Order: sequence, then structure tokens, then C-alpha cells
Amino acid sequence: MTAEASQAGPRPDLAADGERPLSIALLTYKGNPFCGGQGVYVRHLSRELAHLGHRVEVIGSQPYPVLDEGHEGLSLTELPSLDLYRQPDPFRTPKRDEYRDWVDALEVATMWTGGFPEPLTFSLRARRHLRARRGEFDVVHDNQTLGYGLLGDIGAPLVTTIHHPITVDRQLELDAAEGWQRRYSVRRWYAFTRMQKRVARRLPSVLTVSGTSRQEIVDHLGVRDDRIHVVHIGADTDLFAPNPGVAEVPGRIITTSSADVPLKGLVFLVEALAKVRTEHPAAHLVVVGKRPEEGPVAQAIERYGLDGAVDFVKGISDAELVDLIRSAEVACVPSLYEGFSLPAAEAMATGTPLVATTGGAIPEVAGRDGETCLAVPPGDAGALAAGLSRLLGDPELRTRLGRAGRERVLERFTWARAAEGTVSRYREAIARSAVAEPGRPAIAASAAQTASTTDTGISSESRATC
Repeated sequence: MTAEASQAGPRPDLAADGERPLSIALLTYKGNPFCGGQGVYVRHLSRELAHLGHRVEVIGSQPYPVLDEGHEGLSLTELPSLDLYRQPDPFRTPKRDEYRDWVDALEVATMWTGGFPEPLTFSLRARRHLRARRGEFDVVHDNQTLGYGLLGDIGAPLVTTIHHPITVDRQLELDAAEGWQRRYSVRRWYAFTRMQKRVARRLPSVLTVSGTSRQEIVDHLGVRDDRIHVVHIGADTDLFAPNPGVAEVPGRIITTSSADVPLKGLVFLVEALAKVRTEHPAAHLVVVGKRPEEGPVAQAIERYGLDGAVDFVKGISDAELVDLIRSAEVACVPSLYEGFSLPAAEAMATGTPLVATTGGAIPEVAGRDGETCLAVPPGDAGALAAGLSRLLGDPELRTRLGRAGRERVLERFTWARAAEGTVSRYREAIARSAVAEPGRPAIAASAAQTASTTDTGISSESRATC
């Protein structure tokens, strides 16, 4: 149990908000908690929802979610796909006896033609599963599947989280693509975003994680503004916490990044490191992510002679990750765009000073330049280098920013607060559905009133496929 959720638990017959406990189906078509934000979201949100007294059944496909153990009312149901992108044989062709139905055939056919089938095929399997269990759930919470299968009657009211529109990723990859063949491949891979746009416009209740993402959902997906509610996510502030017993490694800079995703901006950080090392020869970079064998990042490491100054780590435990962040003198988020930025929140929660770009919602998380972080424009290696050099050379500034960053996270970005805000939206969706369908049992009117007036809101300030 986390410190943020350590207050007295709810009565057995009531949830923490004093209302009837809910039975929640939480859907995630990708649940890996070590690569990409969707798995992290499901893991921590499900735990905190269960602690509030609700029954949470996570329904997911490969890679299956990893849930925190020891929480009553929290369970996992596996809804298997053909797992076409698994390691070590991604883009594999299944054997004949692996096919179970037409959805499997659709999944393979889409992969064979260069598309990404999982949002559609998972939604179809989830629809079939949920309709067979009609009446078991009070609410269905979809974690950005946005597939056709979730439209219409799925046996319970639907609430959907959109972290940010994937159309943003698509455009950034198109901008970075060289040659017509690569651009065609990117367009084909992201063809599922057309479906997601159509589905999003028909959703009655959308949650998102930042004010920036809210506006992007309106602009890119055409969702009505009054259907979108901001519920900030957060860091596990018990795990990601300062520990003076972990020694800082001089010159260490840490980042979490997918090297092959242009949106993450790692190539600019590698270029910045080359500049920083002219003033701070001990400066080196640790990247939590997979080492690229080719592409812009690999080329930049070779071009600047940084083979011994950039290390990649993968498959580490939570405890190892936290100690790695604690050991760094500086954390960096070089992304061109983020819908929230969990790595920023987690680094700040450990008290590690942060250099971050102003891409997307990062300022909403990291705060004001010079107060809780050093902020630089996205895609600017020179500005990144200047910020990193400034922090590496100023221990007092590092201490001040680190302390202020943790205070900001504790005040605004915890998973307990995220769960409370999410529950209020569940109750609002259930009450609205009960009005539309008089035969459904209604949640207490007071819950609907609370939900309609409670929003974790937009701040007044401004982990891709694995």
C-alpha cells in the first residue's frame, strides 16, 4: 500500500467516497508497465481504485498488465490476441492451429498489409467478452483502445481515457520520415487513427491527463469540449522518493526514452551531451530504454564519439529504476511532445532536478522555469546543453529545484488523487446512463451532483508500441 493511499480504508459496505462500491472493468489492449505509459496507468490506477473500496477487473491483452498484489477486489482477466509483435519473433506468421475465429484472421491480414490491428481486434474481443457478462459491471473504462467494437451496447456505461491523440505521433513520424516508401509505411501503420477519430467523436465521456491533451483531443479528434474531463495522473510517491543513502554519480544524466520514436527527442539529447562534455568531461547519459542498432540516435552516438558516454538499460526492476534516478545529478525529458510525462513526475518525486522541454503538456507537469525545473524549447540541442551544463555546475540550484519539484508532485500529481477524480467521472457516467435507461439501477443522486461539480481540472499553468 502506498503512503498516498495509507489513510483509513473505507467501510466494507461503502466506498471511500461514502457511496456504493463500484464494479469496474478496466480495458487495456497493451499492458506492459515497463514500456509505455498505458501499462503504468493501468497498474497504478487499478491499485488505487481497489484501495478506495471498488472491485476492479483489468481485462487486457499481450503484453499482459502487471498488477500490484495484495489488494482485495483487484484481478486480471487475460483476453489473448495472437501476440504478433512479441519478442524475439515480431511480425510472426501464426501456425494454422492458432487461429480461433475471424477476428484472428483479421488481425493477421492487417499485419500482413502493414497496418497495426490491435486496437480494432482487441475492441472486438472485448465487446464479445463484455456482452457475455452483461450485468456484472457498473462501468467499463477503456484505456485508449478507441476501437469500433466498443461502440453501442457493451453491457455497461463507457468511460474512455485518451492520454493524447495518436495523430500527434503519426505527424511527427511523417515529418521525420525520409523517402516516399517510409512515408507510405508510416501512413499505413497509423491507419487505425482514422478509426480512433470516428470512435472518439461518439464517446459520451472522455478522460484525459492534461489540459494540453484536452485541447489536442478537441482539435485533432473533433470531440466536443464538454465531453472531456481532465484527471491528472501522477507518480508513486512512496516508491519515487528521495534517499540520501544513494550516492550521486558525478556527471550522470538520466532519461527515459524510446530511441526509435522521434516524438521522444532523444537524438537532440545525444547532440546536447556532446556539447556538455566540452565543459563537463565527466558528463554521461543513462537511457532507460532499448539500445538502437540503427537510425538517427545510433548515428548521432557514432558521429559524436559517445559510445562510452551513453548507456542503455532495459528490463530493470522498479527499485533499480528508482535508485538509478536517485544516482543522477540531473534528469532530462527531451521530448518534442508529451500528453503528460510520467518520467518528469517520477524524477521530480525522487528530488532529482529536472531539465525538460516545453513540448505538449510537459510544462503542466514540470512547472515554471527556474522554480521547479529548467525549461527549454523542444528540438533545440543547444538549449538542452545550456540547461544541463548549468545544473551540472551548480549544486545549490540542483538542491533547490529538486526539493521544489518533489513538493509540486506531492501537491498535484499522485495516483490517489487520480483515482478519486476518476471515480467521480464513473458515477457521473452511471447516473447519466440511468436517466437514459430508466430500467437501470441508479447511483445516488448526490454522487451525480458531486461528479458534475468536481473535476481535477486543468492546471492554470501551462512509456508507443512495445
